[in-house]
Amino acid sequence: MIEDNRAGAGRPHAGGEAEVATIPLVEERLSVGKREVESGRIRIRVEVQEREERAVQDLARDDVEIERVPRNERLSELPHVRLEGDVTVIPVVEEVMVVEKVLMLVEEIRVHRRAGSERQEIPVMLKSEHAVVERDDLVGGTEHVASSTREEA
Repeated sequence: MIEDNRAGAGRPHAGGEAEVATIPLVEERLSVGKREVESGRIRIRVEVQEREERAVQDLARDDVEIERVPRNERLSELPHVRLEGDVTVIPVVEEVMVVEKVLMLVEEIRVHRRAGSERQEIPVMLKSEHAVVERDDLVGGTEHVASSTREEA
């Protein structure tokens, strides 16, 4: 059977049977694609130019002075870092072994003094010298003039 899609298709012909004709319909479709085409070449060369510029910027800084203050104090607890005005005080501690030498009163010796006197006789040898001056007279004999005494202990 032949179909006719045109207007008036499907009408009976003289033979009594309807004749159908098929008509192909054609449609164009667009297909889009791309391909790489070399249209030219370029060469890139990099040249380095140097120039000197001055950069000016105010920079903040802190100058510090370190002062070490010997303390050598016994502590009962660990001290903390503290601020005294614009001075930061950082305590430096160390554990040290302490061997302690102390004076211990072991005993007392008491000396009692009693005043008194006693009479003692001590034999002492004493010496004494006597000077006797004698004059010899040429005529009459010996004459006794003077005598003096000196004692020694």
